[in-house]
Amino acid sequence: MKTQLRSGAHAVFRIQFHMIFVTKYRKNVIAQAILSKLKEVFSRVCEKRKCILLEFNGEENHVHLLVDAHPDNNISQLISSLKSASSRIVRKEFQDYLKQFYCPSEDPSFWTDAYCVISAGGAPLETIKEYIQSQQEPKS
Repeated sequence: MKTQLRSGAHAVFRIQFHMIFVTKYRKNVIAQAILSKLKEVFSRVCEKRKCILLEFNGEENHVHLLVDAHPDNNISQLISSLKSASSRIVRKEFQDYLKQFYCPSEDPSFWTDAYCVISAGGAPLETIKEYIQSQQEPKS
């Protein structure tokens, strides 16, 4: 997938991350309705943070997001916003369904504290390294 460069007031950028969030205790709780709600929430949070949700999908116990981020964002704060908003909304809207998996007295998190984030997009690292190494050095 090739995306265009984006621009801000003083920057041109393309910052893409592949993120993976896992449900608490890795329980198989994500039904199709929850997956649809998660996509809606993640899209809304991304928009508020000047990011774009490029791709989203998941299985019963984890989800994958491909996000085109704005340079104003701190990665850990962006992830925290995505996880906390989605957890809060899913736990509220699907509380009856989730009772069979989680005790009401438990920590209200939907996600584990852990996450995976991997930079994505653009050329492979070796190609970038070769390009940088091939630059002409300034004349003395």
